Amino acid sequence: MSRTTGRGRGGTGKQRVKTARRRSAASTRWLQRQLDDPYVKAAKADGYRSRAAYKLLELDERFDLLKGVKGVVDLGVAPGGWTQVVRQKCPNARVVGIDLLPTDPIEGATLLEMDFMDDSAPAMLKDALGGPADLVISDMAANTIGHKQTDHLRTMGLVEAGLDFALEVLEPGGAFVAKVLAGGADKALVTQLNRNFDSVKHAKPPASRKGSSEWYVVAKGFRGRDREGDAD
Repeated sequence: MSRTTGRGRGGTGKQRVKTARRRSAASTRWLQRQLDDPYVKAAKADGYRSRAAYKLLELDERFDLLKGVKGVVDLGVAPGGWTQVVRQKCPNARVVGIDLLPTDPIEGATLLEMDFMDDSAPAMLKDALGGPADLVISDMAANTIGHKQTDHLRTMGLVEAGLDFALEVLEPGGAFVAKVLAGGADKALVTQLNRNFDSVKHAKPPASRKGSSEWYVVAKGFRGRDREGDAD
């Protein structure tokens, strides 16, 4: 399988989408964008399941997230691009992923098909991981309904749930990465992140489409839990 470093993704010309009687205009635009997207082409060439793999590669290049990690939890794993990157760069790490959607098996990773918001999910993830995590990554996002405030609140609810889980499983010094929407994490969440991590930053990796509202919050240097096992 070929591997690229992300260079040379400038396209060689646009491909035209053939029209179909029952295809909507929105569907045609989506297909055209996929055909023209250099990251989609690179993912196919590199064997990644989605262009999202390059988002994690770029975040890792900037923040050095994957160096030496031994335990990783991937929240919102489907279709598996982020876990593919983790397995490629950290072949000896324990990796557990979870998603409502089915995810084809990935060698060396344990994948759970269930809702992360299910009360039993955190315990099942911990059991599958079999120890603490060095990194919790979340590409989860709520299905949008077109109302910006509601969409933001629903996605931030997932981010907060992911952070609560991360505070339970991370080793001191560990990191948490989560997708947020334009504007970044809200004030209360940033306060909680700053209270528990040495460094908190927002980033939009180049692989995120320019028109997308997604950003990522990157928190590094988990300060650990107190003597009773709770985060500060």
